[in-house]
Amino acid sequence: MHSEAFTLYHPARRETPVVFSSPHSGRVYPPAFLDGSVLDAQIIRSSEDAFVDDLFRSATEYGAPLIAANAPRAFIDLNRAADELDAAVIEGVARSPHNPRVASGLGVIPRVVSGGRAIYRGKMALAEAEARIRDHWHPYHAALRSLTEDSHAQFGQSVLIDCHSMPHEAIEAHSRPGFPHPEVVLGDRFGAAAARDVMDQVEAAFRRAGLRVSRNAPFAGAYIAQTYGRPSRGFHVVQVEIDRALYMDEARVEPRADFEAFRTLIAGVVAEIAGIGRLQVPLAAE
Repeated sequence: MHSEAFTLYHPARRETPVVFSSPHSGRVYPPAFLDGSVLDAQIIRSSEDAFVDDLFRSATEYGAPLIAANAPRAFIDLNRAADELDAAVIEGVARSPHNPRVASGLGVIPRVVSGGRAIYRGKMALAEAEARIRDHWHPYHAALRSLTEDSHAQFGQSVLIDCHSMPHEAIEAHSRPGFPHPEVVLGDRFGAAAARDVMDQVEAAFRRAGLRVSRNAPFAGAYIAQTYGRPSRGFHVVQVEIDRALYMDEARVEPRADFEAFRTLIAGVVAEIAGIGRLQVPLAAE
């Protein structure tokens, strides 16, 4: 299923409560948006979780859906609340109480890309911001909500894997000197977004693939984890951040030569995660 806001990849049959979501891998850059930016077409992609949707595309082979954004994060951030509006980039918006994400330029309509580089020359009209939210944010979250609720209705629980990537320099900056940095950071908002056994199973899948994993540091989960994670009600969210240097050339925003090998590695992780709560189908009698 394809729309302006997202592409939804359905399995032939739902066999698991697990749902995979990639809200920051969109790479459809509207020409008017590029024309209105001070950044070139390469630098503006620095906030994009490039190729993350490709890494997790195998989800459908294991009975799980994957929803992926089409618009890029620099255009609209689907991992923010719809009301996280930045008065510094949108006309007619009142300054709200301090919000660190908005203050840093990373509201629902971002003011900057990675490295704090400004996207625009000035401010945009409030109507433009509202149109982006109407056409992209609301359809994406309506579909995501439906997927998680369908999982819960069919399997008694929902396990949402919120798929992201992290700049290599960002994870290096947060690592302790003399210690190897994590290659995957899992976030469950310190237990508020997912039950411990779900988090344990997701971590084990990445570790068995030979990847170094940490929890909640430096990324514990943002809007999606906070909003959709209700473990006491059977709704679990685990945010996954993967070091971009493992599979892409960050400067050129291109896959590495060994991208396919890494995608195969992640496909094994996806298969294991999709086994959480998997529907057990009895074999037909011989």
